[in-house]
Amino acid sequence: MKNLLLLLCCSFSITLIGQSTFQPLDVYDLEFATDPQFSPDGKQIIYSRVSMDIMTDRRISNLWTISPKGNNHRPLTTGNYYQFSAKWSPDGSKIAYLSNESGSTQIHLRWMDTGMTAKISNLRSGIGSLSWSPDGKWLAFVMSVKKAAKGFADMPQKPEGAKWANAPKYIDKLLYRSDGRGYLEESYSHIFVLPIEGGTPQQISSGDFNHSSPTWSSDGKSIYCSANRAEDWEYQRNNSEIYSIDLKSKQLTALTDRYGPDYGPVLSPNGKQLAYLGYDDKKMGYHHTHLNVMDVDGKNKKVLTDGMDFSFGNIQWNKSGDGLYFQFDEKGSTKIGFVDIQKNKQTIAEDLGGASIGRPYDGGDFDVHGNQVAFMSNSDPSKPAELAITNNGSPPKQLTDLNADILMNKTMGKVEEIWYKSSHDGLDIQGWMLTPPNFDPAKKYPLILEIHGGPFANYGDRFSPELQLFASKGYVVLYTNPRGSTSYGLEFANLIHHNYPSNDYEDLISGVDAVIAKGYIDTERLFVTGGSGGGVLTSWIIGKTDRFAAAVVAKPVINWYSWALTADIAGVVDSWFPGKPWDHQDHYMKRSPISLVGNVKTPTMLLTGEEDYRTPMSESEQYYQALKMQKIPSALVRIQEASHGIASRPSNLLAKVAYITAWFEKYDPAKK
Repeated sequence: MKNLLLLLCCSFSITLIGQSTFQPLDVYDLEFATDPQFSPDGKQIIYSRVSMDIMTDRRISNLWTISPKGNNHRPLTTGNYYQFSAKWSPDGSKIAYLSNESGSTQIHLRWMDTGMTAKISNLRSGIGSLSWSPDGKWLAFVMSVKKAAKGFADMPQKPEGAKWANAPKYIDKLLYRSDGRGYLEESYSHIFVLPIEGGTPQQISSGDFNHSSPTWSSDGKSIYCSANRAEDWEYQRNNSEIYSIDLKSKQLTALTDRYGPDYGPVLSPNGKQLAYLGYDDKKMGYHHTHLNVMDVDGKNKKVLTDGMDFSFGNIQWNKSGDGLYFQFDEKGSTKIGFVDIQKNKQTIAEDLGGASIGRPYDGGDFDVHGNQVAFMSNSDPSKPAELAITNNGSPPKQLTDLNADILMNKTMGKVEEIWYKSSHDGLDIQGWMLTPPNFDPAKKYPLILEIHGGPFANYGDRFSPELQLFASKGYVVLYTNPRGSTSYGLEFANLIHHNYPSNDYEDLISGVDAVIAKGYIDTERLFVTGGSGGGVLTSWIIGKTDRFAAAVVAKPVINWYSWALTADIAGVVDSWFPGKPWDHQDHYMKRSPISLVGNVKTPTMLLTGEEDYRTPMSESEQYYQALKMQKIPSALVRIQEASHGIASRPSNLLAKVAYITAWFEKYDPAKK
C-alpha cells in the first residue's frame, strides 16, 4: 500500500508538473546557444552559452565546445562572467576571446592543448571585433579612444574644502548622448594591433573618426576596415567607405567612394577580393543592404545581389572563393543563403533564431566550414534557439538541447500563422496568433494586439518569452507585419515612406477582425500594446478607434517634431521626412499621435525606460499630461535603469509584462 501511495503521489506530481505554464521566473532559467565558430580543421565548434543570473539580473556567457556530430560537449570557460567573441587562431592551436572576468572587458587567450588561459591586454576602453593575423602572431581589434577634454570657460579656484556644484557639462556635438550609453565623452573608435604575447597595442588608424570591421590582408601587411572619414561625418552618418591601412606607413587608401554605407569587408580565400555590404543611399526610409565584391585594390566592383528583393548580412566566403554565404529575412523567417559569382542564389537553412528574451524579432548567427553550416536554429517558437548543423543544405541536425530541463514539463502557447487582406487596399499581410496553453477554440478569450517597433523590422514565428508570458495569462496574442515591415521586399517596406503612421492602421485592425472571425475572441475584451514604433502605432490606433478596452503605449514617439530634436538618431529626419521639422511643421504634426489625442477615450498606460534616449521620456510625458488634461484614465510607468532596450535586464522585462497585464486586468470588462 505504501508503494502504491508513493506511486500515486508521484503520478500526481508529474501531472501537476505537466500542466505548468511558462512563468516569469522561468526567464532566468533560459539558455541560448550563440556565435558558433568552426575550428580550422572542422572537428570542433565553439559557441557562447548565454544565460541569465538571477542574483545580478544580468546576462552571463561561457564558451563551450561540441563536435559537428553532437558529441564531446563540454565547457571551455566557467563562472559568472561574460565571455564571448571567440576566434580560432589560423592553425587552430589557440582561441582569442573577450571576457570581463578581470572587472573590465579584456582580450584573453586559451591554448587548446593545455587548457591554459591568459589575459593579454590591459585596456581602459571598450573593445571588440577581434581578428587574427594570417601568421597567428597578432590580433587586430577596435577600441574606443577618448579625446582629451578642453575647458571652455575659465572658473575661479574654489577655496580649499569648499563644496561647489559639479562642473557644467559642455556639449558642442550633434551626437552627444546615445541610448544604452548615456551622455558621451568625446571618443572615436580606432583600429589597433596587439602581439599575442601581450604588450602595448599599436594604434594604426587616426583622426577624429570612427573605424570598424578590421580584416587582415593575406600577406599581413595591411588591414581593411570601414570608416566614415568625411569632415562633416556627423551630418552624413550613413556614408562610410572601405579603406586599406598599410601597417608600416599607416597610410589609408579609400577603396569605395559612393554615397551610402559600405562596411564589413571580408577577404576571399585567395586574398584577391573583398566582399562587403552596402547600398546607394537614396534618402528613402528603408534601403536593402546588398552584397558586393571588388578586388583588394578597389577595382572591378560588382553587386552580387542586385535584383534580389532582400536585405543581406553576415557574409562569409565559401572555401573555394567562388561564392558567399549570407543571412537574410523572408516573410518573417531568418534564413541562410548562398550566391555564387554568377549571381545564382539558393537557400541553405531557414528559421534561424536569436537570443532575445523579449519579442519575436529576427536574429541568429552562423559559421561555415566546407559544406557544413552551423547555425542558431529556432524552428519551434515554444523554445529558444539551439545550435544546429546542415551539410550542403541537408535537413538540419540539432546539436544542443540546452532548455529541455526547464521546458520539457511546460505547456507553452502555440503559434499559428495567418494571412489576411488589408481593408485599405487588399494588400496581403502576414501575422501570427499565439494561443494560450491548453487552448480550447470552443471558449472565448481576450485578445492582445502586440505591435512591433522599427518600423523597419519584422516579427516571425520565433520564440518570445514576453509573448509567452502574455499567453500564460490566458490571452490570445496577435502579432503581425504591417506595411513598412521588412522581409517582404523594398516596395512593401517603403509604403510608409514619408507616410508613417498611415494605412498600417488598417493593416493592423484588419488582422484583429480576421482573428475575431475565427469565433473564439471576446470582442468586449480587446487590448493593444506595442513598443517603440509599436508605441507609435498603439497611440495612433487609440486616436482613431475606441474599440479596445485598454492600451499600453510603450516607449513611443508621440510628437515627431520634438522627437526629431531630442532623439539620439538625429540623421533619420533626412530619410523619414521630407525635410527638417521647422520647414514641414504640418507634415510632422499630421503624422504625430499627439494630433489625435483629443479623440482618445481608451484607458491608457505609458511605459518607458528612465534612461531611454531613442524615444526619450519626454515623449511619454507629453502624452500622459495630454491624457490627464482630458481626464482619460491614464498612468505613467518609468522603468528604472532601463534604456530603449528594456529587456536587457530580465527584471525590467518582467516588470514590463507585469504592468501591462495588470493594466489590462484593471480595465477588463469581464473583471469589473
